Parts: sequence; structure tokens; C-alpha cells
Amino acid sequence: MIDDKIRKTGIDIIGDISWGTHICLFYQTTNDLIDILVPYFKAGLENNELCMWITSDPLNAVDAKRSLERVVKNLDEYLQKGQIEILDYRQWYIQSGEFNAGRVLRGWVEKERQAVQSGWDGLRLTGNTFWLEKGDWKEFIEYERMVDHVIDEYQMIAICTYFLDKCGASEVIDVVSNHQSALVKRGGRWEIIQSAERKRAEETLRYQATLLTNLKDAVIASDEQYRITAWNPGAELIYGWKAE
Repeated sequence: MIDDKIRKTGIDIIGDISWGTHICLFYQTTNDLIDILVPYFKAGLENNELCMWITSDPLNAVDAKRSLERVVKNLDEYLQKGQIEILDYRQWYIQSGEFNAGRVLRGWVEKERQAVQSGWDGLRLTGNTFWLEKGDWKEFIEYERMVDHVIDEYQMIAICTYFLDKCGASEVIDVVSNHQSALVKRGGRWEIIQSAERKRAEETLRYQATLLTNLKDAVIASDEQYRITAWNPGAELIYGWKAE
């Protein structure tokens, strides 16, 4: 049985991911967006996910639809049954004339709720940030920080796209620090860059897990009602009960 938390990205260099994955994509050309986002949404449609593609220059909603229907021959059927929406950024990010981080985040959460209630496995999304002005940057980065903190609570995966030529060194750092990993093309090939902070945290957790596994003393975890939630092999040896 396949774990329903594992999702196919359609992107070879990424492979399978879990719900709650938050990735950024640095692009330089329209073809960069098409290379990554078309197979990404094709996989989502084929795997029973609600898909939302929020577009901006240099790939508008009409051209995004055309690029997707080249590989998804029955795209109109998916559109008619409401499994995918391809929108201009004005229809999502600045509906009221200005960007509001809280409203946009609540919108994604509500879409995820609707997706699950409607029988989709979850929500797959992307948003292009080309429209961002300097005055919007600080609030948008705070919005990305909020997304990164809450996304793992939902059946949702996201790829946020940034035009590399509009990002200086400080902007790149802002973006990468608020995503689990970054996609960037170097020498004509796509590469994945992990957030250094997240990578250090993962390494610490792996070290702690190895330590607890090899420790001969009993280590027992419990919840607030003192119900045992986990214990290590040392506890198994002492008490004679398997963790399962």
C-alpha cells in the first residue's frame, strides 16, 4: 500500500515529497517556469489533488494554460470539474488592491479545506512573485515565513517562484530561509539547495535519534496525561515490551 502522505512531484530532481512541503524556485526565463511547473501540475491532476496556479509575468494565465494543455490533453475536463484553477495574481494576491498576508494565507487554508471536503487528496499550488514591488517585499517575506510555519499542518504542497534578476543577495537569503529547499538552474541543469538552518536542524534530529537508539538506558516519552507515546530500544530491553 502506498502512503497517501507521499506525493509525486512530477519533477525528476525532486522526486516524491510529503504533504507540508514548501519549495522556492528561482527562474530566469519563461521556459524555466514551464520546465518545472507543467510536470508539477500534471502530476497533481493525475493524483487527485486540487491545483491552483497563480500567474504573473512573464507567464500569464493564458500562456500557462496553453503550456499545460500541451501535455495534459484532457485539461478542459479538469477545468470543468474544478480540479484546477489558473489565475492572474490580481485575482488572488491583491484582490482588494493591495497585498494582505493574513488574507492570502487564510485563503490557502480555506482552499485546502474545500479540497479535502470535495474528495481531493489535498491542495497543490504555486504563486509567481514577479509582480512584487520593493514596498511589498517585507510583508511578503513575513507571509512566506507564516506559510513555512503552518504548511505542515495541512494537506498542501507549494512551490513559490521568484525571478532571479529581481533578487539581490539579501532577497535570496530571505527567500531560501523561508523554504525547505530551493530549485535553481546552474550550467543548464536544475539543482536543489537546502536551507542551511533547516539542514542543521535535521542533522541534529538524526544525531539525537541515533543516540537514543544506541543508548542502553531506558528513555520513555509520554504526553500530558502520562500516556506513553514512545520509547527507545533500551526501554524494550529493560521492560520486555516492543515499542509497537
